[in-house]
Amino acid sequence: MDKRDTKIIKKRTMGCSFRLVLTAIYAVSVHGTIAAESTPIHRADSLPETTPWNLEELSKPPEFEWYHGREVRVLSYKGEPFQGKETRVHARYATPGTLAGDPTKDKNLPAIVLVHGGGGRVYQEWLKLWASRGFAAIAMDHGRGGKTSEKGPGLGMDVIYGHTDEPVTDQWPYHAVASVIRAHSLIRSFPEVDSDRTAITGISWGGYLTCIVAGLDNRFKAAVPVYGCGFLDENSAWLDDFAKMPPESRAKWAQLWDPSQYVGSATMPMFFVNGGKDYCFRTDSYAKTYSLVKVENKNIRFTPDLKHGHIFDRPKAIEIFLNQHLNGGTPLARITALEIGVKNVSARVETRSALVSAEFYYTTDSHIGITSYDKSRGGREWYASRTWIKNPATIDKHSVTAERPPENATAWFFTVTDDREAMVSSRVVIPEKKDHNKPDAGDGL
Repeated sequence: MDKRDTKIIKKRTMGCSFRLVLTAIYAVSVHGTIAAESTPIHRADSLPETTPWNLEELSKPPEFEWYHGREVRVLSYKGEPFQGKETRVHARYATPGTLAGDPTKDKNLPAIVLVHGGGGRVYQEWLKLWASRGFAAIAMDHGRGGKTSEKGPGLGMDVIYGHTDEPVTDQWPYHAVASVIRAHSLIRSFPEVDSDRTAITGISWGGYLTCIVAGLDNRFKAAVPVYGCGFLDENSAWLDDFAKMPPESRAKWAQLWDPSQYVGSATMPMFFVNGGKDYCFRTDSYAKTYSLVKVENKNIRFTPDLKHGHIFDRPKAIEIFLNQHLNGGTPLARITALEIGVKNVSARVETRSALVSAEFYYTTDSHIGITSYDKSRGGREWYASRTWIKNPATIDKHSVTAERPPENATAWFFTVTDDREAMVSSRVVIPEKKDHNKPDAGDGL
């Protein structure tokens, strides 16, 4: 970048000095100041006493520095100390105004925090997508970007599972969660952002982090974990990693870093997105995680043949869900009140849009199953070899009905699709070993 196109402006906020590097296209843009006050996180009483993060401190906007960029701007902000040294978190930011080349047009924007997964990075396309939808969007890097001397622990399986004997504040989940919450505190402070309309979504390990953060940071108004869930020590793609741990280390990891410890404290609407062929975050663990969330307006989209990946431009239901809760848009349908009869299963559907189809799926395969390697797309695509059987379901106004699955079914659920092509599902039912000839009222979603 030409030095003549750069202005360096020094500001002070929250008692901290920081440097803003602005290209000439922005001059002294509205992005150069942040709010003088911050809204503190309310720590839920239900959080475990072992919760390691200082939520009061993470509520404050961190010191940050702009570098360069036009449509997508590059910045860094202060992270948590690692092994006694200061760290910085590499991030990027986009808005409708940055895409248009005039950020002064940005006013009262909803905001979204984007959290990538393992093997992922700060995807510019992801930021541009949400900016084009009218959001201010920020995404942070979990160990790849920035100077080596400024980095915290990297994102790798050996780092995630192999360092349980190190200080808690030097472990990857501690840093990753703190980085996400600091990004939220930062974007809330920008004057172009409506701090009362913020959301988070993450994919894979980003979904894992989203589940934890949703239980910690009550300032979010909506959360969408994609793939990620809890109970990883009970069933997940990393059982071999847990098997290598001494029992006390395994228990410590589950207590400190498993989302099952935190997601039940979430107070905002949550939308869970996953598939029946995800080999990482497995169906039974996913269903148990979903059941922990007590908010009434949670929702789920479980797709029978969806494999693991890092797809961020779909499904459309994610955008609809966030517009519902941040912008007052038409809600997604919700499948509630599952009932299991002697011959049929049924559920109630809450919807303000017309339903065009409904399906019922079940599987008789193991939840651990067999992991397969698909070479048809050039290789490098792993998936769970699980067969889902589809039965027709009948729509009757605000209910759906289907034939009861066989006695050896290991999981089942409904789906409905509306006239916007937005599909949602019921919760995934994991049948217990009991007398299935007796009716069961279920437990709602």
